[in-house]
Amino acid sequence: MTAPAAIARSAQRFTIAPALVPWCALAVLTAICLLLKNEIPWLVNFPKEWTLPLATYINAVTDVVVSVIQPGFRALSALLDAPMRGARLALAWLPWPAVMLAVAALALKSSGERLAIFALATLAYILLAGYWPQSMNTLALVLLAVPISIVLGFLLGVLGYARPRWRPVLNGALDLMQTVPAFAYLIPLLLLFGFGPVVGLIASAIYATPPMVRNTMLGLDRVPAAISEAGLMSGCTRRQQFWQVEVPTALPQLLVGFNQTTMAALSMVIVAAIIGGFEDIGWEVLSSMRKAEFGQSILSGLVIALLAILIDRLTIGFAKAAETGSTRAMRWMTPSRLALSLAIALALAVVIRLAAPDATLLPETGLRTQMGAVNQWLLGLVRDYAWFFNGVRNAVLYCLLLPMRVGISGSATPAMWGFSLPPSALAVYMGLVAALAALALRRFGWRAAVAVLAAGLVLYTGFLDLPWPVLILAVALLAGQVGGPRLGLFSVVGFGLILVNGLWPQLVQSLYLCTLAVLLCLLVGGALGVWAAHSERVSRALKPICDALQTMPQFVFLIPALMFFKVGEFTALIAIMLYAIVPPIRYVEHGLRHVRADVVEAVEQMGATPIQTLLQAKLPLALPVVMLGLNQTIMAALSMLAIAALVGTRDLGQAVYVALGKADAGMGLIAGLSIAFLAILADRLIQAAVAGTTSTAWTAHMQ
Repeated sequence: MTAPAAIARSAQRFTIAPALVPWCALAVLTAICLLLKNEIPWLVNFPKEWTLPLATYINAVTDVVVSVIQPGFRALSALLDAPMRGARLALAWLPWPAVMLAVAALALKSSGERLAIFALATLAYILLAGYWPQSMNTLALVLLAVPISIVLGFLLGVLGYARPRWRPVLNGALDLMQTVPAFAYLIPLLLLFGFGPVVGLIASAIYATPPMVRNTMLGLDRVPAAISEAGLMSGCTRRQQFWQVEVPTALPQLLVGFNQTTMAALSMVIVAAIIGGFEDIGWEVLSSMRKAEFGQSILSGLVIALLAILIDRLTIGFAKAAETGSTRAMRWMTPSRLALSLAIALALAVVIRLAAPDATLLPETGLRTQMGAVNQWLLGLVRDYAWFFNGVRNAVLYCLLLPMRVGISGSATPAMWGFSLPPSALAVYMGLVAALAALALRRFGWRAAVAVLAAGLVLYTGFLDLPWPVLILAVALLAGQVGGPRLGLFSVVGFGLILVNGLWPQLVQSLYLCTLAVLLCLLVGGALGVWAAHSERVSRALKPICDALQTMPQFVFLIPALMFFKVGEFTALIAIMLYAIVPPIRYVEHGLRHVRADVVEAVEQMGATPIQTLLQAKLPLALPVVMLGLNQTIMAALSMLAIAALVGTRDLGQAVYVALGKADAGMGLIAGLSIAFLAILADRLIQAAVAGTTSTAWTAHMQ
């Protein structure tokens, strides 16, 4: 190699990428802020004198608006109260044998004998557990909320389909509806409608509307152009083409929306019970948790879980049948036989009520009345093994939660760890981080090196001690480079509003708790997903577990965590992980199973070991799917913040819950929108990263 060529190659090797320049400037700013944070405390703790009373202004406007429109909403509440009472009385009038017969017939029509047996077993458990009236009240709420959500969601979906210009606004509204915590929904509804079951009905209907809107737009968008043209050539009017051609073609996707809407409405029953206050399963779970009656909590939580799984299987079975055509179950259980079965069930109900009009036909004592011994046994178990549960909680608290919150510098003190770090240990830590950054730079490029340095900084200082200008600028810079200037500006505005509203400490608590939960879910769930992708037995074993975790309402996850570990951030961490661990399992398994077989065979023929094949071929090719799993994991973790607030967290979810207790619409709205901002920002960042990864992979494949 000639001397000029060698000089040119060396100059090219040491050329700084233009995108790296702002990160270098940010590193200098970070060093300055860390050196001056003791002399300038506001770099870490935003002064209260600088906050804006936006919540007060919102409350002032809300008071005026509510005083004007409240009578109309109270009239609507009275109007909806009649069908609510009617549905509850109708389901209470139906004797349990008739309900079992009708549900078994529907299950047989949906998916066959196995689902019918599961339906009978579920209803028998509800009956024997002593929760039959409460379950019927819950079904009354769901049966009224779902049609409202379906009709409203379908109309909005058709509007988004017919008016593409309005779709960005509609998608933005749907993003807010799906990311704002459920507790935040309840505050304005509480002010407008007051307490009672109708508020729970309206909250459930609003919360369950977005899935139907999205699936309606998706189904209508996917109608093939050839089918639409065939309808026009047949002489259909626009209305006939829509109702007789496009809607039937989109019916399978619409039924998927019906399934997701039903599950969303059912997941709101416990949240709605907080201000609904009537005798349903949600209220039973909530009251038993408050009384520390863990036996009753488990029984009632299992009722909700079984109902959720049953309704999910029923609705998804009809959706699959509409998409794939008649199944064996549909050929046996024809529509006429289904109608005959339902007629027999109704006739049975009439005969029973005529013969015994006042008889409840329910067991005199259900299992829930006999759980005193179980409660004592569980309390004794927790007491006898308190040393173990406390040890696990303290180990995670002092080794993971505290380092994430206050950093190694704040944890390594005599009060926390029993010792303090000498300067030599700090030098070793900095050298280790620098070495890892150099290795990442050599293997994966400067972006990986920046990520290692950022992780090392956060682990040392902790989220609470990280200067807020550094965090805002770092996220804005990342958003700008990944998703463009508009996303960077969105992140700056969002963080700025949280900062000036005095919610920065709660934001930092939310970030560190969700970050740790997501990392642990990716580690554990990703490992299980890899295992399931390479073992059919493991995949079959994990599928029902994931199904159960995915269909359980969020409150149910608090029961085991609260029982064994009491209140605290560790309990919240466990509950968040239980709810958010399913996406990494399923997406990692799905991504690895659908890697192109010829690529894997080529890598194996080159002599790669199974580990090399996994790390260097399968995972890189499955990365876009894994990133989507990461997206869903973050969404699930953020959605659990408000629920986890019930066990003693001090994050944005707690701010929403406290605002609900005070009927503070301003603070509830701001804290709820703060959580929604985090969810939308994470979603947009990951979508942009997935698009970039897919484009890079496609370019490499073409080359």
